[in-house]
Order: sequence, then C-alpha cells, then structure tokens
Amino acid sequence: MAMHVPKAPGVAQMLKDGVRFHSGLEEVAYRNIAACKTFAQSVRTAYGPNGMNKMVINHLEKLFVTSDAATIIKELDVEHPAAKLLVLASEMQEAEVGDATNFVIILGGALLEHAEDLLRMGVTSSEIIEGYEVGLEKALEQLANLVIYKPDDVRNMEQIKAAVKTAIMSKQYGNEEFITDLVCKACISIVPSNAPNNTVSFNVDNVRVCKILGSGLYSSQVVQGMVFKRQVEGDVTKVLNAKVAVYTCAVDISQTETKGTVLIKSADELMNFSRGEESLLENQIKAIADSGATVVVSGGKFGDMALYYANKYNLMAVRIPSKFDLRRLCKAVGATALPKLTPPTKEELGYCDTVHVDELGDTNVVVFKLENQESRISTVIIRGSTDNYMDDIERAIDDGVNTYKALTRDGRCVPGAGATEIELATKLMSYAETLPGLEQYAVKKFATALETFPKTLAENNGMKATEIISKLYAAHKNGQINHGFDIEGTQAALIDAKEAGILDLYLTKFWGLKYAVNAACSILKIDQIIMAKRAGGPKLKKPSANSDDES
Repeated sequence: MAMHVPKAPGVAQMLKDGVRFHSGLEEVAYRNIAACKTFAQSVRTAYGPNGMNKMVINHLEKLFVTSDAATIIKELDVEHPAAKLLVLASEMQEAEVGDATNFVIILGGALLEHAEDLLRMGVTSSEIIEGYEVGLEKALEQLANLVIYKPDDVRNMEQIKAAVKTAIMSKQYGNEEFITDLVCKACISIVPSNAPNNTVSFNVDNVRVCKILGSGLYSSQVVQGMVFKRQVEGDVTKVLNAKVAVYTCAVDISQTETKGTVLIKSADELMNFSRGEESLLENQIKAIADSGATVVVSGGKFGDMALYYANKYNLMAVRIPSKFDLRRLCKAVGATALPKLTPPTKEELGYCDTVHVDELGDTNVVVFKLENQESRISTVIIRGSTDNYMDDIERAIDDGVNTYKALTRDGRCVPGAGATEIELATKLMSYAETLPGLEQYAVKKFATALETFPKTLAENNGMKATEIISKLYAAHKNGQINHGFDIEGTQAALIDAKEAGILDLYLTKFWGLKYAVNAACSILKIDQIIMAKRAGGPKLKKPSANSDDES
C-alpha cells in the first residue's frame, strides 16, 4: 500500500492535517503585537488613583468590580499566546512584590507598540531586542541613583506609613490614611520586637482579613489574634485567660476502625452498653478539663452528648471546619493540633487572653484576642455596605501588606507620580545618543515607552498628556528630578514627590522593568507559530439567540 503524501507545501506537509502554521512579520510579529497592545490598553485606564473600574464576570458568573490589574487578569481567561506571556510576567510580579502588575502589562504593551514602528522602518527583531536589553541595563543602573527614602526601623509606624501609603492610595484614593493605619498596625504588631531590623522574616499570610457586612469603612478595626464568622457550639460564650486545646478530629463518641457487631440479649445489656459509651466520653471530656483547658476547638463536629459534657465541665466549644484556619489559630495561640481526643499536655495547650462571642452588625463572630503578649497573627476586620466594596478594600490591604513585606527585604523608595519614569526616560535618551549601532533607536523607543506612565496618569485625570510630558521634561532638565504629575492640581500642575510623600518601592520598579522587558523580548523573538490540531472532545455549546455572547 502506497504511503499517503500530503499535497500542502512547507512545514504543514510534515505534520498532521488540521495544523495551523504562521510565519513572517505580517502573520506573526504584527499580530502578536496587536494582541498585546489591545490587552495593555484595556488595563491602562485602570492605572493610578483616578483609574476607572472594570466590571469582570468570570466563567462561574461571579461579578468583580475593580481597578486591580491582578484580579482582572486572574479572572479573565486570556487565550492568545502572546498576551498570555504578558499575563505570566505580571503574575511573576505579583508573586515577587505583590503589587504593580498593571505596571508590567502597560510597559510590556508600550515596548511592543514602539517595536512595531521600528520593524516597519526595517530594523530587525534581534537589533530591537539587543537595544531593549541595553536600555534595561542602563535603566536599572540609573534607578539605584534615584532612591530618596529608606526607613531605619520596620517597627516605626510613621516611617512605614510613608512607604505603604502610596500603594494603598493607588487603589483607594481618599481613604488611604485610614487604611494605611490599619495595615501598618496589623503588620507591625506581628513582627517580633527582639528580632534585628535587617533579619525580620515577614509572612503575608499572618495578616488575615475578615469581611463583615454593615456599617462603613471607618468602623473597620485591627484585632491581635483571630476572628471567625461563627457561633460557639455550647453554652459558654466568654473565657478570660483561656487555655486552648485544638483537635483536628470530631469531639464525639469515637467510632471503631472496623465494623463490629454486638449481640445484645436483654434490656439490661443494652443499658449497660450505652452507659459504658457515655461514661467513656465523659471521662475523655473530664480529662481535657482537668488538664487546664478552658476552650476546645475542633476541626470536626461536636456530638450532642459531647456538648452536654462540655457544658457540664464549663468548657467553651468552637468548631472551625477549615484546616488552614485551624493551622493559623494554632500558630496564633501557640497550640499543637491533636489528631485524637486525648487530654493535652501543658506544652500542647495554647494561650489566649480572651475568647468571646461578639456581634458585629447582625453577624456573630468568635474572637480569639491576644493583648498582653506578642501575637503572631493579626486580623483586619473590614466593614462595608456591599461585598464588592469590601473585596476592593481587601485588595488594597493585600497590596499594603505585600509592600510591608518588600520593605522588610529592601526598604529603598524612589519618587512616585511618574517622576522616576520621566527621569529614566531623560537619562536613556541622552545615553542613546552615545550608542553607535542601530540599537540606539531601540533605546530611544524604550525611553518613549516609559513616558506612558505619566501620560496615562494625566489621561485618567482628564488632563492634556502632551502638555504634562513637556512640563515634566523641562523640570527634570532643570535638575528637579523628583517632580511628577500632581493629580490634585486643577491645571497641568507638577508636584515634588519627595515633599508630598508619594513614594514607590525600589523593588517594585526593579522587578517591573525586568519582567516587562523580558516578556516583550520573548514575544519579539517569535518568528513562527505552529498550532497543533485540537484534541477531540465535545464541541462548545453555541450561545442562544438572546445571549450576550452572541457576536
């Protein structure tokens, strides 16, 4: 039997039918750049304190109203492979610093947009990539010279507030003072006072957020310890100087591991059997009470009989079904989670100043509070009128906590309000003039791409971007290197970012520049796209006639 020889020329003849193959500038580079430009422009309008919100409905039909780029890209299922590279770069920024995901996408999109102009002029991809890498190296070198502030002590409230406020201001403009106070208080309270300043190990998971509907943002507070939106199981609702026993198992009559059959011949035998189980459970609860424990926390259920004995021996019973919360509670109170219903030793018991039931709005909460000793976990209780609003506050708090973590690693800060980007652009423009080869064009385009940030801030504020850019360049040429765009100014006004306290983390800019350039260069290196035939399976259901998805 003769072998079948496909008629299609080129790469397609080596592969299965159904493979799609693209090559050349028109089919690959320009299409990839167009996708990334569109993606970057969609999140550009959400940049800065006056950025617009996006309404995102994910695949589970959950609604998100936010200007946080990390949330937008997480919930959007981006499928285009080039745009996906930008998404991956911004996710790495989120993992490394926890903020400025929008910075990476906007810069990556701007670099690709300007690379398209160079490609159309006849500059090759390899020369553009080389120029961008040279520009990145110079930008990172200059960035270190722009540092204007560094806190001496990560436990000093005023010093830390200056650095954290800008990150929160970009998400919650107008409420930044109050939220910054909450974040700094929550973070500083869990840093050991005896740890040297340069070896502070901070874990963002140790600051928890509990959202409770009702009241307003200014009713939010920080609690040293943990808060659970639950009710207690038994009758005891408040314990002072509590000793906490934590169990991962259910507090109930223990079930045997194997199936057993009991033959009962008389009523007396049935009564004795039941009484034996009851007395065994009572002895277990009594032993726990005798060990000094006053609060029993369980990851499983409390049986009715167990609750009866817990009330009898004046034990507070709290059920926490989440394993993660149980683990965090053990860390907060210094307890050891026990897998079996055995009396805890002194070392296995945790300590808490007060455990009590409170009512916030119409929500019952159980509060584990530590006042007289250092807490390893703190909780920010957010109050608000809607779930969406509280979710947005939570994202701002998350950015603030991540900024604090970055401060414990490297506390250097550079001027915000677009001042850093314009200063880097000025330096790169001068540097490009000294380069002999074609990469000088790419370095100039890199500098132009950095102008996107103050330009976006101005556009989102309703100002003329070109006027702002020219004023900023004039100020920076005169040596006013800390001057940025004033979003509160009525006309195209400038502001000294150092005096105004608008600070960005050095680490945020450092990693943002790196990831954006790496993503842009990776996309520019692509010269062919080969898409294998999709695997078989059920076809996607077509949208109905009245569906919003209908094109």
